[in-house]
Amino acid sequence: MLKKIEHIGIAVKNLESSNALFKKLFGREHYKIEKVESEGVSTSFFMLGETKIELLEATNEKSSIAKFIEKKGEGIHHIAYAVDDIYAEIERLTKEGFEIINKEPKEGADNKLICFLHPKSTNGILVELCQEKK
Repeated sequence: MLKKIEHIGIAVKNLESSNALFKKLFGREHYKIEKVESEGVSTSFFMLGETKIELLEATNEKSSIAKFIEKKGEGIHHIAYAVDDIYAEIERLTKEGFEIINKEPKEGADNKLICFLHPKSTNGILVELCQEKK
């Protein structure tokens, strides 16, 4: 089952200037910057209470973030939910009729296993499932 909102992903054109902007907005520094080569992104995380905000900058033009920004501009890219067992959730949600983009979890940022649900099956919202790697 989905436990809580783990983070909200925001696509940005420039991570450095966006970190400065969100530092002013949140009144605190980001706590981590990480590159995820497999996704073609650099990420930066801010902690707000129990929820994280993840800024995502494309590292190449083929990245899904580059395509997103080209099509829609900067903004909210996805909502991620924490799960205890990502494999069980993929199975459950597939049976419920949701379209899973990657049927096998992959490594994501912030020590997570991740998978995505296609926006066509979630009212236009890209949903990410996250499980802490053990």
